[in-house]
Amino acid sequence: MVLQANHPLTLQAFLALPPGEGDITYELIDGQAVPKMPPKKFHSSLTRAFLFLLCPEFEGRGEVYPELSIALTWQGRDWVPTPDLVYISYERLPSSWQENTVCPVPPDLAIEIILPGQTFGQLAAKARAYLDANVLRVWVVDSKARSITVFYPDAPPQTYMGDTLLTDKLFEGLAFTAEQVFQKAGIPLG
Repeated sequence: MVLQANHPLTLQAFLALPPGEGDITYELIDGQAVPKMPPKKFHSSLTRAFLFLLCPEFEGRGEVYPELSIALTWQGRDWVPTPDLVYISYERLPSSWQENTVCPVPPDLAIEIILPGQTFGQLAAKARAYLDANVLRVWVVDSKARSITVFYPDAPPQTYMGDTLLTDKLFEGLAFTAEQVFQKAGIPLG
C-alpha cells in the first residue's frame, strides 16, 4: 500500500508523516511513501550474519546499521531508501553525529538482500540508483543462488559464490567468502 499524496512528497514532508501501523517501514520513492517488504527468516539470518562479520571489521572506522533509512538525491529528486544494512565511515559521518533521524549522507556501503517476490533485476536497478546517488559500493545478496554481487561506480558488477574470496580496496582488511556468510546465517543448501 502506497501512501498517496496529491503532489510528490519532499524529504521534509516524508519525514513528517505519522508512523506506519505495526512495524511497517516506508521508503520515499518517486515522491511517494512506499512500504518496504517485511523480512523473513533467511533474510533476518543473513542480516545478523553480516552484522557479526562487519561490525568487528569496521570498528573504529565507522558504523554498521541494519535498516537505517538514508536521505539521498537521485535524478534530482529526494529519495529515502532503507537498505538492509549500511556501513558509514567516520570520514562520511563523524562519530559525534547523534541525531535520531535518517542518515544525512550516502553510506560507503549499502547491502540489499533479495526477498521472496523480488528479483535480482529489481535490486540491480536499485544498486545502480544507489551508485548514482554517491553510495560507494552496493552488495546484492541472493540466498537462493548463495551469491553476493558487488556493484562498483567505475567497473562492472562482480558476483561472488562459494569459496571465492571477496575483498575490496575500499574496505582494507575485509576478506570473506559468500559461503562463509551463508553458513553463518544457517541458510540450507538447495
